Amino acid sequence: MSSTISAAQASKVSDEGTRRRYDLMDMARRIPDVIELGRGDPDLATPTHIVAAAKEAIDRGVAEISDPAGLPELRRAIAEKLARDNGVTVDPKDGVVVTSGGQEALFLLVQTILGPGDEIIVPDPRYTSYDVAIKMAGGVMVSVPTHERDGFDVDPDEVARRITPRTKAILLITPGNPTAGTITPPHIRAIAALAIRHDLLVISDEIYEKFLYDGAEHLSIGSLPGMAQRTITLNGFSKTYAMTGWRIGYAAGPSTFMRELRRRKALCSVCAPVVSQWAALAALRGPQDAVTEFQQIYTRRRTMMLECLDRLGFTYGEPRGAFYVFANTSSTGMDSIDLSAKLLQEAHVLIFPGTGFGEQWVQYLRITLLQPDDMLAEAMRRVERCLGNEADKAMKE
Repeated sequence: MSSTISAAQASKVSDEGTRRRYDLMDMARRIPDVIELGRGDPDLATPTHIVAAAKEAIDRGVAEISDPAGLPELRRAIAEKLARDNGVTVDPKDGVVVTSGGQEALFLLVQTILGPGDEIIVPDPRYTSYDVAIKMAGGVMVSVPTHERDGFDVDPDEVARRITPRTKAILLITPGNPTAGTITPPHIRAIAALAIRHDLLVISDEIYEKFLYDGAEHLSIGSLPGMAQRTITLNGFSKTYAMTGWRIGYAAGPSTFMRELRRRKALCSVCAPVVSQWAALAALRGPQDAVTEFQQIYTRRRTMMLECLDRLGFTYGEPRGAFYVFANTSSTGMDSIDLSAKLLQEAHVLIFPGTGFGEQWVQYLRITLLQPDDMLAEAMRRVERCLGNEADKAMKE
């Protein structure tokens, strides 16, 4: 299930997965009562104090652009957040770059770190936007398998087996998309030891860090001894504060890399939206009650979802974080491409096939928790009716 993936192969996987997702979304637009459990955009409202801060910024006037790395006030707040919440120390002046969403951060990071032929170790399944970024940098993606039975944790021994003289970096995503799995602290520590031993960089994507379940722990690899100078932490505001449309993210790490990232940011899009930067500052400096409330809402929805999947006979790696379930649908006898089409056409529920996150995940669906409780319950009733009817037909035959 794993090995070195060429730029051409990575592009094919990403392009095909993207095409299928867009085909499903196009079909969904023609269904009036469709319930979407596909995309990863939070359905909850941005907290009111964040919206108010944006309005105040507009009233003050925001005609001028900021430094490409972001407002100094926001960079300081990010550095303070990383020290307080993650134990990660960065220079607020030269060690933080604010980006137009996490997507831009990951793209610019990969372009900054990788050169032609450089290898980067990437967990599988994964968010395939990384595939495109790696391809455009001329890099080579080396896939590390993860497994449902382990909650899609990353095994350090599997990482070690894939390190070669051409390895430049390791990508960690915890909690993960699409699996909702986490990399457990012992494995984080073991991977840190590998990075130090082989002089590797680490990109640590922690955008779902605030949403954890059943006692799962989040450990930022950049907080470990010897890792500050080789770790770039990627995070943002879209998930934690329900600010997807505000397009505000950041990368933080060693000043040497961040200065180069700042240069690329300036060339790419000058600076992140200034109104959104002031809103992000309010998010970090203001009350955090909404984050706790969001966690409680997702916990409740997660319970509802897992109970339904259990009734359907689906299995899944324990979703310890984020707001997804990566469900194994092999008990239906259908692959996820056909099954997602069936659920959309007959049950009017949009769910993405696992092939959007790596072609071999043909027996998996990524299901999101991003609908109000009543809509989520209705969606799962529709799925149960649809698949129950299919089971009845099979028994009669």
